[in-house]
Amino acid sequence: MNADPTVPATPPVSGRVAFLGCGSMNEAVLAGLLAAGTPAASVTATVRRPERAEELRGRYPGLSVLAEQEDPEANRKAVAGASVAVLGVKPAGITALCRSIAPVLARQTVVVSVAAAVTVATMEAALPAGQPLVRSMPNTPLKVRRGAVGLAPGSSATESQLAAAAAVFAGAGTVVVVPEEQLDAVSAISGSGPAYAFYLAEAMAAAGVGLGLDAALAMTLARETVAGAGLMLAQEGADPAALRKAVTSPNGTTERAIAAFDAEGLPAIIAAGARAAEARAAELSRELG
Repeated sequence: MNADPTVPATPPVSGRVAFLGCGSMNEAVLAGLLAAGTPAASVTATVRRPERAEELRGRYPGLSVLAEQEDPEANRKAVAGASVAVLGVKPAGITALCRSIAPVLARQTVVVSVAAAVTVATMEAALPAGQPLVRSMPNTPLKVRRGAVGLAPGSSATESQLAAAAAVFAGAGTVVVVPEEQLDAVSAISGSGPAYAFYLAEAMAAAGVGLGLDAALAMTLARETVAGAGLMLAQEGADPAALRKAVTSPNGTTERAIAAFDAEGLPAIIAAGARAAEARAAELSRELG
């Protein structure tokens, strides 16, 4: 699997999957897993509040959801006998969660962390020795089955256990395997990347208003243009440079705009943003220790 970093799409994960914590990211993973064909009855989720549990049950019929405020043992009950346990609580709570579920984890349960910045070593120290662990870096387009996910296996994870973790994500996007030291770079490009695209759409809409367009019209044009360009990029074999050149007629309006972007240093600005995101991810890892 590591020879080719891209993991091919796999059938729905076998066995039961537990999602511990179901905020926006873990719900995106959950939604993608269900959309890929995994039955809701084979998935258990835990949340803090009963109201959130009811919300998820209504959104995903057949899903078992346990609320910690009603049952303090919710997380332990969810992981008992699970094939894969996806940890989606906030980074500051990951170590405590690992310690809490450690006594009831089956030896073969693959623990998958969705929390940013918490290292494999930190989690392995809080889990039973030899527990298979995979650290992930997904992004929110999993919700629309166009996500990108980086996976880094722990020291005890086998190829088949890594594949089991990949199966949780594979139906909802592209899964790649990277060394853990590259996860911060993955986070800077694909983890934070959707926000960059949304930021671009905001800036395009604002530019349209500056050119005299109605605000609602400018937003519609910017939104649909960015979304449509994304779909073109999603086509097999698509090359962003080739697509850009195809729209850029010599001495035309687009060529003039691209020249202005280059003159303003837009590529360097984007690179600086990615470096800042990567650096902050490393800082968070050190802070969480």
